[in-house]
Amino acid sequence: MPQRPEDLVEVLPEADPFLAREEQVGSPEERPGLVLVHDLAGEFDAAHAAALAGSHLLATLPHQLIARFDVDSLVDYRGHRPRMTFSGDRYESITSPEINLYALEDDGGRPFLLLHGTEPDFAWERFVAAVAGLVERLGVTAVVALHAIPMPVPHTRPVTVTAHATRRQLIESYPVYWGEMRIPGSVGALLELRLGEAGVDALGVAAHVPHYLAQATYPAASLTLLEHLEQLTGLHVPTETLREAAEANRTEVDEQIGRSAENTSVVAALEEQFDSFTAAREDTGLLGTAGQMPSGDELGAELERFLAEQDRKRPGD
Repeated sequence: MPQRPEDLVEVLPEADPFLAREEQVGSPEERPGLVLVHDLAGEFDAAHAAALAGSHLLATLPHQLIARFDVDSLVDYRGHRPRMTFSGDRYESITSPEINLYALEDDGGRPFLLLHGTEPDFAWERFVAAVAGLVERLGVTAVVALHAIPMPVPHTRPVTVTAHATRRQLIESYPVYWGEMRIPGSVGALLELRLGEAGVDALGVAAHVPHYLAQATYPAASLTLLEHLEQLTGLHVPTETLREAAEANRTEVDEQIGRSAENTSVVAALEEQFDSFTAAREDTGLLGTAGQMPSGDELGAELERFLAEQDRKRPGD
């Protein structure tokens, strides 16, 4: 028998302060403003940029677990095999997938929520309904998605982003790049769609990761996501250690690229395209061949290639 959405999540006693505060609210205008951030980008997370951003928040800010989801009902273990420790003649431990909701405080003491963990493989609509239920119960006023996509941009230039939202007013300072197109779906995209249909403000930013680093770790993209999170929400989050990691990573990538004349040539061509386009249009950096914007079909094809590469990297059954 199919589970009800609320059966997918266990709300812990640590959530009581948020529930109690929401019970005292007489009208939506009285809500103090609670942001829910999520990094459930899964395979839609080039260079694991969003996951690293979420992990960084948990590592650097006070937090507590307030709800957890039933991963056994949501995750395909054979598609994402958990790591186990085998020692000598026995299994010692397993690192199980998790989908958890945390309450955090930013550097100014402002509370916000973080939905962090594995993107569900199953029951997307029920999962989204369960998250929407938490949004209502906890008094969340805005939901922000973090993710990353591979793009033909060089690592030697600032990381740029694509923004999206249920209302244009939420991201009006960001340029619009495309018209209508069809791209692979994600649970984060479905969540934004359903929240918008319910009248809840939802938005997100996707960092543009150099396509040649999409399978690596690229902390510069994670740093950029958190900088835009601050810009969009007014939250104050620590970024210094992530900035240091990005600088160290840049040095390492420069050294690796410099060992190959072919790779150096590719990066130089991307730099020329990037600079050509940004000179023509301020505050953009999304490039196609000859300095032109990629079409919707080209972007969709790039995402399909990235997801196909993710599938090939999975262990065989």
